[in-house]
Amino acid sequence: MRYAALLRGINVGGKNKLPMNALAAMFTAAGCSGVVTYIQSGNVVFEAPSKLVKSLPLLIPAANAEQFGIRAPLTIRSAAEWEQVLLNKPFPEVHGVAFLADLPSAKAVTSLDPNRSPGDRFELNGREIYMHLTAGFAKTKLTSAWMDSKLATVSTVRNWATVCKLSELLSGR
Repeated sequence: MRYAALLRGINVGGKNKLPMNALAAMFTAAGCSGVVTYIQSGNVVFEAPSKLVKSLPLLIPAANAEQFGIRAPLTIRSAAEWEQVLLNKPFPEVHGVAFLADLPSAKAVTSLDPNRSPGDRFELNGREIYMHLTAGFAKTKLTSAWMDSKLATVSTVRNWATVCKLSELLSGR
């Protein structure tokens, strides 16, 4: 089965520099095949049995910490889950998607303030938060840190162009 793995905070603003060939090698060493990275921000498409996939959110961050001193959480979606991300698009123009490591509790969801970032909109659907950002990523208050604190999970955000490109890689296009 094919999967997409997303490391949080890699090569953003010159911080947490991680060579993508080293990241690909970590996935291969863990037992994954068909490993491909996309751009320099910690996006990996790979094939692996589901039993192995369950161990990767611990294995890969530990390898990153040991080899590069980077403690970056890893979030994984199957190709089928990724396709649902595209199909569930709630706005005509989605600028980004926050991928959550865990499904938040109903109580945690009620703590999300829809007016946190005036002009911006977001919609939670399962383990994804879709974002329409009127002033772009640099000016929004809809940050991973805010989402994590409200939802008691870990999130990582990708822009819509990256979401679409990873979909192509997952489908073999």
